[in-house]
Amino acid sequence: MGGNESAGRFLDAAIGLLERVRDEEAANIAAAGAAIADTVAEGGRLFAFGAGHSSLAAQDVVYRAGGLAVMNLLAVPGAVGVDVMPATLGSALERVDGLAGAVLDAGPARSGDLLIVVSLSGRNALPVEMALNARALGLKVIGVTSAAYTTGTRSRHTSGTYLRDHCDIVLDSKIAVGDAELTAEGVDAPFAPASTVVTSALMQAAVAAAVGELAARGVEPPLLRSGNVDGGHEWNDRIMTEYADRIFYRR
Repeated sequence: MGGNESAGRFLDAAIGLLERVRDEEAANIAAAGAAIADTVAEGGRLFAFGAGHSSLAAQDVVYRAGGLAVMNLLAVPGAVGVDVMPATLGSALERVDGLAGAVLDAGPARSGDLLIVVSLSGRNALPVEMALNARALGLKVIGVTSAAYTTGTRSRHTSGTYLRDHCDIVLDSKIAVGDAELTAEGVDAPFAPASTVVTSALMQAAVAAAVGELAARGVEPPLLRSGNVDGGHEWNDRIMTEYADRIFYRR
């Protein structure tokens, strides 16, 4: 199997997963969009959280051209990306009990807001407790995870539960346990993960559904424009000023 064949197989696998989430998760995506739209229309704030590579999908909807200006990243120091040294520390922090509660207690999220928690496996303490504690504070929680992990792995949280057990709405990425789409003769480990592609698509689909829902209600969505088009900076300055009390990445 050559390089071009491997690349084609990966793209085919990713397309197949995207088609599955489009068809099988349509109702859940619509529900997530409606919940996001409700929060925006009612004056609430939006937050997205993910640890490790799951943070990539969370970051993808924050301060993004074509995205909702009131979507904020809920960051946990040391757990957001692979820039922490050593990188393995980020993985270790995902298993620390109590960290999520401390972050929520010190952060800006409050009752009436909405939090999207992204975790491929949904089995570690950090995403489980983030969802559990957020709901206890009165936030609506959307979980983006893979249902396969609830039967293919054991929870690492003391309760034995998974992220999906503490969410109002769950979007299933359909990613298989291990997050690697390909195998090849002469290669001892599976390779080519697709979780970022699919999870980011789910996040953008939920935001798109929210924008469509707001427009249908006659509410102008607080969208950002690209700073690389004429008038983009002026547009964004106006939006950020208008919604300053619901934006935390500019402070």
